[in-house]
Formats: sequence, structure tokens, C-alpha cells
Amino acid sequence: MDNRGNNYAFIDGQNLNLGIKSLGWSLDFKKFRIFLREKYNVSIAYYFIGYIPKNGNLYSSLRDYGYILIFKPVVTDGQNKPKGNIDADLVLRAMIDYDKFTKAVIVTSDGDFHCLVKYFVKNNKLLRIIVPNFKYSSLLRKFSNHIVNIQLFRNKLEKSQQKREAFPRDETLW
Repeated sequence: MDNRGNNYAFIDGQNLNLGIKSLGWSLDFKKFRIFLREKYNVSIAYYFIGYIPKNGNLYSSLRDYGYILIFKPVVTDGQNKPKGNIDADLVLRAMIDYDKFTKAVIVTSDGDFHCLVKYFVKNNKLLRIIVPNFKYSSLLRKFSNHIVNIQLFRNKLEKSQQKREAFPRDETLW
């Protein structure tokens, strides 16, 4: 699969963060942005996230690393936990920008994006689905030839790692 071109990433921020934390490690967002650029030639990386005012430092850092933040207003669920469902925003942005990118990288494990993934595959616009853990939706499983688990790159993307290594471009790693 050719990853050259003007590729865009559409990142389900909450899904990425919680998925990795469930495996006991923390993602270095700066390294992840470099990874997307070097491995998949991602020029634009949209990061969809619920807006919580006290997280201003996080938002500033993500912008500094090169992400374009798309905020969703946050509501609380019945247990007073914040909820910022970004699914419609991600799909809408992907379709607004459809003619601007060569291929898309979608970062999620959420089956709610099945229709978007299916459309991108049909139109040869999907490069990869990056899933944050092994518990991804069965609706995405039929696209397994496009799925890569971020766990394969934990040693390069984990927050505590001091030295950044070059990312292999060999597609045989998948």
C-alpha cells in the first residue's frame, strides 16, 4: 500500500487515550505526531476531543506538537463523568476534507466509524486504522488488512522513553 501523498489523520482522542491507558502505559503525543508524519506521511492530524477548561496545558501541548484540535462540548453522564462524543464531528470533518487528502489514517477502535471506513475502502482512500488496544469493534474486523495495533510501536511511542528511534517504513511489519 502506497503511503506517499498528502495523507490526513483523524484521531478519536478519548478512544486513543483510554485504550492505551487500559494497557498500562502512556502515549507520548509528540512522538506519535512524528510517527504519523514519518510512517504514514500525515500532513494534517486532526485530534478530536471533548473540551474541559482545566486541560488547557494539554491542548496547548497538542497544538505545539502539530495536531489540529477539534473540540466537542462536554456533558456529564449519569455518574457525573465527562462525555464528549466526537463521532459525528470526526465523520463530518473527514468528508469536508475528502478531496484535500490522498489517504486517511483513522485512529480509533470504535465501530461507530464503520460506515466511514467502508466508504474510504470502497473509494481507495483508507491507508490505515490504528487501534489503541486489542479490544476493537467487531465492525472493524473485516477491514483487518488496514488495521495496525499501536502496541507494535509501544517501545517507540511510550512516554517514558528518552531516545526517539527512526520508524521503519517497511510495510511487511504489518
